[in-house]
Order: sequence, then structure tokens, then C-alpha cells
Amino acid sequence: MIINNKFFHNPQIGKVQGGQPVYRQPASVVKDSEFSQILDEKLQQGRQVKFSKHAEMRLKSRNIKLTEDDRAKLDNAVLKAEKKGVKDSLVLMNNMAFVVNVSNRTVITAVDSNELRENVFTNIDGAVII
Repeated sequence: MIINNKFFHNPQIGKVQGGQPVYRQPASVVKDSEFSQILDEKLQQGRQVKFSKHAEMRLKSRNIKLTEDDRAKLDNAVLKAEKKGVKDSLVLMNNMAFVVNVSNRTVITAVDSNELRENVFTNIDGAVII
């Protein structure tokens, strides 16, 4: 656009050469591969299972320690429940039980093997056993 024989200020347009504006890339352009990698990492972070305050207290009081492998299994179990349309799931893993809100990907409570026997789990609509 020309107003008073000058171009509007646009940082992506350089000087006019031969009557045509010269377009240039902004300095902050991220390469496609870098962008894809960053996007994948951010999406993965959002997909990881979180623990509610209550669940964190239960883990600590019951001396339940989860390894990275356990967390990956828990993430995978929640993904399976999500694919089946489960809203609140019981996940049984390594003599432990977790009640998980699938849509929020949040563990609501955790039970160890000592308290697993004769326990009744309510408000769930699916179970995943790993």
C-alpha cells in the first residue's frame, strides 16, 4: 500500500528494489523441526498424569514410591481408559490401586497392597489392570 509515496511500516518488508518490496523472514522464526519438537514436548507434558493433593498425601502416608516406569505405565493405562470413553477409572498396578479422573488425567487417590484387600471402590465407570 502506498500512502504519500511511502509503504506502511512493516518489519517483514524491507526496502523497495525495482519497484517491488523485498520480504524478509523475522529474526524470531523457528524452524519447522524445532517447532514440531517443542510442540510435541508441550503436548506430552499436558498428557502426563498429575496427582491431586489428596493423592500426594496418600502416597506419602502409605509410603508408595513410583518409578518413572510406573508413571509411564499409569499414563498408558489412563490413555487406554480414555480411548474406551471411561470418565473415572480404577487402575490396578503392582499391588497398588489408583482412582483416576481420566478427563483431567488426575490421580484422586492411591491405595497400597495393605489396604487393597476388602476395599470398595465407588464412583468409577471402568478399570484398567496392568
